[in-house]
Amino acid sequence: MRLVRHFNPDRDKLPATSIAVGNFDGLHRGHQALIDAAREGAGKLAPALMCFEPLPATFFRPESPQPRLLNMRDRIRLVQEAGIEWMFMLRFDAAFARQSPERFVRDVLVSCARAERVVVGTDFRFGSRAAGDVAMLEKLGARYGFLVERVEAVTDGEERVSSTRVRSALFEGDLAEAERLLGRPYRISGRVLRGRALGRELGFPTANIRPPLPPALTGILAVRVSGGGLDARPGVASLGRRPVLGGTDWLLEVHLFDYDGDLYGRHLEVEFVAFIRNEEHFDDLEAMTEQMEKDAEMARRVLERGND
Repeated sequence: MRLVRHFNPDRDKLPATSIAVGNFDGLHRGHQALIDAAREGAGKLAPALMCFEPLPATFFRPESPQPRLLNMRDRIRLVQEAGIEWMFMLRFDAAFARQSPERFVRDVLVSCARAERVVVGTDFRFGSRAAGDVAMLEKLGARYGFLVERVEAVTDGEERVSSTRVRSALFEGDLAEAERLLGRPYRISGRVLRGRALGRELGFPTANIRPPLPPALTGILAVRVSGGGLDARPGVASLGRRPVLGGTDWLLEVHLFDYDGDLYGRHLEVEFVAFIRNEEHFDDLEAMTEQMEKDAEMARRVLERGND
């Protein structure tokens, strides 16, 4: 798969595309329906996807950034696994936000992405102040020479599947609901960072990974960890800001049961199996260590039940 961040018409020779357009944070079942439609109806066109960074909601409200479901690496990997050949991840900035609907179509979809078939959800909006809708896109498609396919929303129960619903499920610690909406267990991957090694001193060595920022999920969780030579190894994780230690940065800290190897620099994938509790403040390290032991025991029981 080819990733396009900045288009240069004098350098880039792109094929005509069948392209799905949206934010695609989470790659949930609704997003998967768009991708499937772009790929399955492509014919001789190259199946493609267009998304934007940062998320428009975060650009317009930077003081309250949208919680992220996927980091960039995971999003790219999932798109590639879905059979997309070209991924346009375009910078959403003030100039991009000011584009009229017609300029977005002319300069971005047609000139940049060489779209001959555009796949969108029925609620798709585009252009400055979200002035463009699907009906306008169809009219502009007739003018600029591309077809538009509307994909109906995927529903779960009576509500449509959306990134907002996935974020809400994760905020509530409802990992089963998140898995239903995503069509897969919720996972985060990343490279293990060097930390202060305090966990090892307390008897709980951890592999530290930077999560998507800000993360949609926080708390203490039972997990399984793969990659880096590991195969679904059980453990307990803390995803938060470590208030006892005066932490301000988000960090995913994973303690693997009955493992004492060196994981620094390895790329791991953490699957979240069960929510145990919210992150708490403790008066001292002794109280925190006592609670960590209880959390580890709870995580072991939950994971063992899952293996029965």
